[in-house]
Amino acid sequence: MSKYFGTDGFRGKAGKTLLAEHAYVVGRFLGWYYQKNKPKNERAKIVIGKDTRLSGYMLESALVSGIVTSGADAYLMHVTTTPSVAYIARIDKFDAGVMISASHNAFYDNGLKLINSRGEKMEDSVIDELEEYLEDLQKANSLPRPTEEGLGRSIDYASGRNRYIGYLISCGLFSLKGLKIGLDCANGSAWNIAKSVFDALGATTYVINNSPNGTNINRNAGSTHIEGLCEFVKKEKLDVGFAYDGDADRCLAVDEKGKVVDGDQIMYLCAKHLKQKGELTSNTVVATIMSNLGLFVGLKELDINVEKTKVGDKYVYDAMNKGKHEVGGEQSGHIIFKKYATSGDGILTSIKVVEVMLDTKRTLNSLASEMERYPQVLENVIVNDKERTLQNAKLKDEIEKITKELGETGRVLVRASGTEPVIRVMSEAKTQKKCQDAVRRLVKIIKENN
Repeated sequence: MSKYFGTDGFRGKAGKTLLAEHAYVVGRFLGWYYQKNKPKNERAKIVIGKDTRLSGYMLESALVSGIVTSGADAYLMHVTTTPSVAYIARIDKFDAGVMISASHNAFYDNGLKLINSRGEKMEDSVIDELEEYLEDLQKANSLPRPTEEGLGRSIDYASGRNRYIGYLISCGLFSLKGLKIGLDCANGSAWNIAKSVFDALGATTYVINNSPNGTNINRNAGSTHIEGLCEFVKKEKLDVGFAYDGDADRCLAVDEKGKVVDGDQIMYLCAKHLKQKGELTSNTVVATIMSNLGLFVGLKELDINVEKTKVGDKYVYDAMNKGKHEVGGEQSGHIIFKKYATSGDGILTSIKVVEVMLDTKRTLNSLASEMERYPQVLENVIVNDKERTLQNAKLKDEIEKITKELGETGRVLVRASGTEPVIRVMSEAKTQKKCQDAVRRLVKIIKENN
């Protein structure tokens, strides 16, 4: 694991572990890296988006300063979603993109997500080289500094966000007229995009948590606090609800009865529908090792293969790309539809779920309930040293012992978070009691040896 960049970018507490100086160095590096091989009269182009966090303006300004100081042009999409930056980077032939966001984290965190010209997460080779400059600020300051007409420009590019909205609308295959749809925008990036899309598709749209103030992003809202949308859907008697995270690259759904439909269930019902239509050409779904056992069992019953990856939508996308698979994602709601996008896209996922409902003339509850979810318990344990914890012999022995006890009817998974100083302990089994017992035993050992 890199020192600064994890599985989903460079993330930390804004002004404490993620500084304006860091953003400036990232900008300096990206500007230099993509400018160095350009013809003399051509500038590199880097597109930038941000979510609604107060610190986004600080990081954006520093990032732009670094880019233009290195002679490249910075294009500003302003408040927008991560998938919109990925889409525009690819469609409008940018050299790279940067999304300023800490996704589902609280407002005091922020992050820098780097995107390549294909709309994918930045290559490790580029990240590794960038890390050297973040580690040595003097080295970063020694990068070439063009002057006068050689300097880059800062360019307003809100039009890119509007073009992305148009693209999402074009992805809808059905009129949504007559459907009552609820949206929880998490006071984040989706607040000024999602409703526009669903209104244009003909839905009667109800929205909550769409009044960002810089500090309320994800606060008791969105996909990490979906209970509010559950109550809202029941109260307003809506057909379906969708909850996004801060940068709208993930989506969880709520059915007409107010029950949560998670990413595993969304992958299940979408994959089943695509197979029935003859459009699941690889007959494979890509999921992470954290997906519910019920997804694997359910897809097997449908004679659909599953390819498992490490946790992180980057790994999911890499596997989809390599195997030419159409659908993949995570239980948390990062769902990738390869035909339409190069990353998880919460609003696009919403559209595709509604399409399945309309095409099958069924409710979301009836579609999602076909996948049996195994009881699952997940506990996060804060630790001082993630690697040392995972290498503990007593912990390894207990994992092996529990695995044998559960057999084919359950499993345990202990892994280090890619973005936080925690060990995630997860268990699945036929009963909630067995799950809780397994997690309790493992957490006890981790805490005793921390």
